[in-house]
Amino acid sequence: MIELVNICYEKDNKKILDNINLKFDSNFTVITGPNGSGKSTLAKIIMGILKPTSGKVLFNGIDITDYSIDKRAKEGISFSFQQPVKFKGLTVYDLIRLSSSEELDFISCCDVLSKVGLCAREYIGREIDDSLSGGELKRIEIATIVVRNSKVNIFDEPEAGIDLWSFNNLINVFKELRNKNNCKTIIISHQERIISIADKVILLENGKVNDSALDKIEFNKSCSKLEEVNNE
Repeated sequence: MIELVNICYEKDNKKILDNINLKFDSNFTVITGPNGSGKSTLAKIIMGILKPTSGKVLFNGIDITDYSIDKRAKEGISFSFQQPVKFKGLTVYDLIRLSSSEELDFISCCDVLSKVGLCAREYIGREIDDSLSGGELKRIEIATIVVRNSKVNIFDEPEAGIDLWSFNNLINVFKELRNKNNCKTIIISHQERIISIADKVILLENGKVNDSALDKIEFNKSCSKLEEVNNE
């Protein structure tokens, strides 16, 4: 479980996060809120990309505030960026195999690409370079997170650049992650369909958690879940 204790973050004498106290004890948590509210900053602090000005990050009760990104990854924390990294000279097949927590054969790599809405025949041998669109890179990165079997998965706006058909595939991927034992997923998103499948929703505004508006979000989320059940 990830716990944030009195987390503050300042940049250029501006307070981005103001005394955040959160426990990510649900399987599937969505952090939402207006642009500039500190959502991505919070996610990057959990991963160790940014270090808080003050406060602590705990993982299963252990203080990991000073852990590097690599050390957090070894502990089982994964991160999906808004703008995925490119790996020129590396094929999609190689990246998925290297990312996996276990040995993957060719067919298994193709299967995970299909899960994220990519045709394996077209993408498995392609290099991860400028020939791929932002949405394609995003889906490939999500595929690498899926095969990693991490204890904590963090996705920063995974819907960005994703077309509607592929987004439906991603919703199914997120539902699978939500139902996995011993796995916590944290998603930064404004997307209603992602919010609707969350076990817990956190609303950030002006660098603070806004508890007063959560009742409305939870009500709308419950209605969305009910509508989904009725349509099945």
